Formats: sequence, structure tokens, C-alpha cells
Amino acid sequence: MAKTAAERQAAYRARRPMVGSNGERRLNTWVSTGTHLALERIATRDGVTQRQVLERLIRVEDDRILAGMAPDTPEWLAYFCIK
Repeated sequence: MAKTAAERQAAYRARRPMVGSNGERRLNTWVSTGTHLALERIATRDGVTQRQVLERLIRVEDDRILAGMAPDTPEWLAYFCIK
């Protein structure tokens, strides 16, 4: 019997290389129209994918936050959700 579109999509995701703990993770979210348009503009201007823009922005912000913390402080442990 033929697979449904949802079954084919689930199988594709399961076959993806590097899926899992330290590989890649799926991100699915809604953003405002203005945010989406800005993302498109940034990606087009920089000649990169929207994924690359998001990854860069998130990493830059994470690096900025971590630069203001000392390792193993309560703030650092809370940021990494370590109890």
C-alpha cells in the first residue's frame, strides 16, 4: 500500500544524516510577518540561506551571553539548565 505524505515525510526525517543529540534538530515555529520579511531580506542581502542567517544570529547572541558569565557560577548553571 502507498504511504501517505505524512508517512513519507516522517521516513525522510528519520533517514536524515546527523539527526539526534549532537547533529541537527528540527525547528518549527511561527514568526510575525515583519520578522519573516526581515529574515528574507537579510538572507538575500548576504547571499545565504535563511537557515544560515538564523544559525548565525543565534550563535552570536549565545556567545554574547556566555561572554558575560563565569563558568560554574549559579548564573552559568541556570543558563545551561544544570541543577
